Amino acid sequence: MQRRTFLQRAAAGAAALALPPGAAALGADPKLVLDAHIHLFDPTRPGGVPWPTPDDSAVYKPAMPPRYAALSAPFGVRGAIAIEASSLASDNDWLLGVAERHPLIVGIIGDLVPNDPGFRGALDRLHGNPLFRGIRYGNLWNRDLAVDQHKPGFIEGVRDLAAAGLVFESANPDPRLIRALRELGERVPDVTIVIDHLPHGPIPTDATALSAYNADLRALAQRTRVFVKLSEIPVLANGKLIGDAGYYRAALDALWDVFGEDRVLFGSDWPNSDHVAPLAETFRLVRAYMAEKSPRARAKYFWHNSIAAYHWQPRRPDQRLA
Repeated sequence: MQRRTFLQRAAAGAAALALPPGAAALGADPKLVLDAHIHLFDPTRPGGVPWPTPDDSAVYKPAMPPRYAALSAPFGVRGAIAIEASSLASDNDWLLGVAERHPLIVGIIGDLVPNDPGFRGALDRLHGNPLFRGIRYGNLWNRDLAVDQHKPGFIEGVRDLAAAGLVFESANPDPRLIRALRELGERVPDVTIVIDHLPHGPIPTDATALSAYNADLRALAQRTRVFVKLSEIPVLANGKLIGDAGYYRAALDALWDVFGEDRVLFGSDWPNSDHVAPLAETFRLVRAYMAEKSPRARAKYFWHNSIAAYHWQPRRPDQRLA
């Protein structure tokens, strides 16, 4: 989980694009928001946390549901999925415990290694809690899905995950991870895959590599159980936030066009997003982009698609649809 820096985006000249006049008034403010990507941790607890580290002044402080609720409520957030921020096995239970005490959290994505000897037992135990919605695996905690999925027992573990109706979520995508996810989906067709932070992922500049990358994305998009988070959207240039919403349009359009309105999810990446911009700015940029979409597409992105991906259940009256 490193500080985001300026990346080349999908198309040249994207920074010059502008939203249409009056776009902000097109009903971009959603009535229901499910934030499918937040992190919860408490550096003050006994033993501390694996991440963030004490030298990370932007986020090294408790990130707990009451703080997130206060920040996110003005933007219509009624629920959130908490994504693991620790490779400690015991932190699956810690995160579940936090979620149980705060009904704003409708699910968690934990950390398990599919080919560990105790994977099946841990999966069965954690899945006994309906808030446990899957695991995260990718470019995090010194792991490499491209290599690891060929180790004995890994694919069997992912099949157990799929049989339980749980999610295999990726971490910090790059072209190598996208290729590995394509292979994983081919080897375990029944598994639900959620790709996080894809707008922030590096895009190849070499023509051959770019063609292969795009082919991998299209192959993943053919699988109806693959979802993409349009998350980690804001980026920095020369240490400053790019505040022009039009700058982001080309890269987001490219992903939207491939995956379609039924399989894109909103995620803020709070509080990791504080490295780049406050939560309010993240919502401003996302809403500006979504203002060009239909009300139906906005409802899917901010709410309905998260239910299709995670199968979370409401815990508060305001999380139930009429």
